[in-house]
Amino acid sequence: TLSLTPFGATGPNADYHATELTLSNAGGWANLCPATHTDPELPPLKVIGDQCMLMSGLAGATAALAVWRDAKRSGQGDFIDLSMQEYVASVLEVGIPAYSYKEEVATRHGLRALIPWRIFQAKDAPIFIVCVEQDQWERLVAFMGNPDWAFLDTFADQPARNENQDLVHMFVQEFVSEWTAEDLYHAAQKHRICVAPVFTLDQLANNEHLAARSFFETVSQPDIGDVILPGASPLTTSGRAPIRMPAPRLGEHTESVFAQIEKTPTPAITHTAQSPLQGVRVLDMTWAWAGPFCSLNLAHLGADVIRLESALRPDLYRRLPVYPVDIEEGLNCSGMFNQWNQGKTSIAINLTSDEGISLVKQLVARCDVVVQNFATGVMERLGLDYATLHAINPRVILASVSGYGQTGPYRQYIGYGPAIPPLTGLAAGTGYLGGEAEEIGLSMPDPTAGITAAYAVVGALLKREETGVGEHLDITLWEATGVLNVEAWMEFAINGTQPERIGNRSRYMSPHGIFRCEGEDRWISIACRDDEEWRILAGLIDADLTTDQRFTNLADRQLNEDELEAVVSAWTAQRDRWDLTRVLQAQGIPAFPTLNTEDVVQDPHLNERGFIERLVHPEV
Repeated sequence: TLSLTPFGATGPNADYHATELTLSNAGGWANLCPATHTDPELPPLKVIGDQCMLMSGLAGATAALAVWRDAKRSGQGDFIDLSMQEYVASVLEVGIPAYSYKEEVATRHGLRALIPWRIFQAKDAPIFIVCVEQDQWERLVAFMGNPDWAFLDTFADQPARNENQDLVHMFVQEFVSEWTAEDLYHAAQKHRICVAPVFTLDQLANNEHLAARSFFETVSQPDIGDVILPGASPLTTSGRAPIRMPAPRLGEHTESVFAQIEKTPTPAITHTAQSPLQGVRVLDMTWAWAGPFCSLNLAHLGADVIRLESALRPDLYRRLPVYPVDIEEGLNCSGMFNQWNQGKTSIAINLTSDEGISLVKQLVARCDVVVQNFATGVMERLGLDYATLHAINPRVILASVSGYGQTGPYRQYIGYGPAIPPLTGLAAGTGYLGGEAEEIGLSMPDPTAGITAAYAVVGALLKREETGVGEHLDITLWEATGVLNVEAWMEFAINGTQPERIGNRSRYMSPHGIFRCEGEDRWISIACRDDEEWRILAGLIDADLTTDQRFTNLADRQLNEDELEAVVSAWTAQRDRWDLTRVLQAQGIPAFPTLNTEDVVQDPHLNERGFIERLVHPEV
């Protein structure tokens, strides 16, 4: 049984009501979004759609599939208690490590450490650029024609650019403004610079790379007709899993489902239950976040994960300066690395030597799964392509996680997590009312691709039990994230329209927003799902509001939403965010404070559920 609930099946907040807006705030994501503004008056921002729920669904599917796999062996099922708040809080990137290791509280007003990093404006459309490593900055400088300003000491390295980021962005913007977004995208990517246009859904639908990878599928939907839909995000050796049937009519399959269940025998108990992936050995050839998040989840499910690393080129996350102030810096001390590599063992091998490659092949012969997220083509150059691994061990499953995939015209393009929301339509649909397209505050495509890969690995393990052979799983950040922009995509697929940016508002609920509370940078999310919930809220604010003709029903409230939000804001601004939450939740209204990373770590509910663990590390 998978229980997928807002706050979990136990704990002080187990009965709290929630919407996607609630989860975004309770999990800490909203407080970090969009991370591009220094204006403290701008509220936290919700990303378009139901990203928190959909990501949690992926995590739930992964756990359920893994437990079911073991239940087939043991005859014993399990109860999976998955809190959506906890899943969101588990993927706050550097947020929790920065607080845990440095007592720094991440906010949406913080300055980026890596510069340049921003959505710029090309001649015709916005476009995103980021330089993660120094060599990428040097390639960008060469691509811009080696302008004199780029060689000043103020721009020499990342710390210097960080201190002068306004100047860096000003100069880069001057260069970008001379290009169209599409031309700049392809020209810069040929120089291995991470650039991504802010695509509309129409551009997404007509993209040549996604078409070459058969990402979209046409489904005949009763009562609507043919609809183009994103397919399954994992691309396997045998292709993508097809969409087997359209969305069902209400009760369409009642008789057939019950008839099938009656014919299904109840399995006999044959063994004791164990960790779902106990006995599965994983060779982890990953770095940074997307790949390690996949292997982290496999480790959490019980797999023996062996991390392969090199002292010659340490993981980027080992090098990030997320250290306690009183600890000497070192490759074992970064909170970013330690957060995403729990539960794994580590071996150091030199992949530039024949002996090192020989050792890897010996490991492959004894592993069930290999996970890698090198740039596309690196495994082939190392002599470790899937055909070679399959020849060594026909049962091995190779999961390749990358920005753009192992095939397609853009397969060599750089696709870091922050560059993916622009490509998927998430950036185009996220933003303040009447404002520009925004970043989404977190590199969420990384863990999304990671959990998608973990799900695909479990599915491949099940398939191997029937076929006896493994397969190659091709997981891209672009496709794994793109399938989660489903609400916007369906609006485009059915109506041909691009969703407008509406900030924290909703087309189906009102009021629906994030409102300032008593205290510095203190906010609360409130969502009234129907007229009755509004009448309850109105009565709490002012009895006269319950009969105010401007706010009688949803249509009226949305016509007068500016005035409505002003009324709610005036009420919340003088009150404590937690007091308001308790009052509103007692009335059945979804409400929750905007948690920052300190709030998450200290939250009584999360601590009572054991979500926050306090471990001793030998060096930090």
